[in-house]
Amino acid sequence: MSELKIQRFPEPILRKKAAAVGHVTQVERSILDDMAEIMYLSQGVGLAAVQVGIDKQMAVIDIGQGLIKMVDPVIINRGGLETQDEGCLSCPNVTVGVKRSRQVTVRFMNENGDLMELKASGLLARALQHEYDHIEGVTIVNRMGQVAKIAHRRHLKKLAEQDKEAGKKG
Repeated sequence: MSELKIQRFPEPILRKKAAAVGHVTQVERSILDDMAEIMYLSQGVGLAAVQVGIDKQMAVIDIGQGLIKMVDPVIINRGGLETQDEGCLSCPNVTVGVKRSRQVTVRFMNENGDLMELKASGLLARALQHEYDHIEGVTIVNRMGQVAKIAHRRHLKKLAEQDKEAGKKG
């Protein structure tokens, strides 16, 4: 069982752009495996390395069509726009409408270091963009409109207070 823990808003690592990996080694493969385990245990559809406190451009996604492991992903093409509700493992109990591209093409290295390209639409496109946001230091809190921020203000403040308390204990 992995010792990694999901970082919750407002942890600073969630707000910074992650470091590029460049070359995939056994270390990255092991991290990707641990991330997948945590994602499945948490019943999520995606997880970025920064969400478990690791400053690397890596993510795992599974929308029910098989596990995708990505290293140094880049969105190279986007098309169409739609708004749908999203949640996030790092912001528990927060759901917000987020405008995203309907289709995307992502270039990344797989766990073997092979360069891959994936064209996606629907939920997979949304999950890819959500995890890419994490790699770029963007959370769904950043994507909230003013009304959503007001609606979730108490809950976000509670998460921040819990984070401060956890820091005092650690």
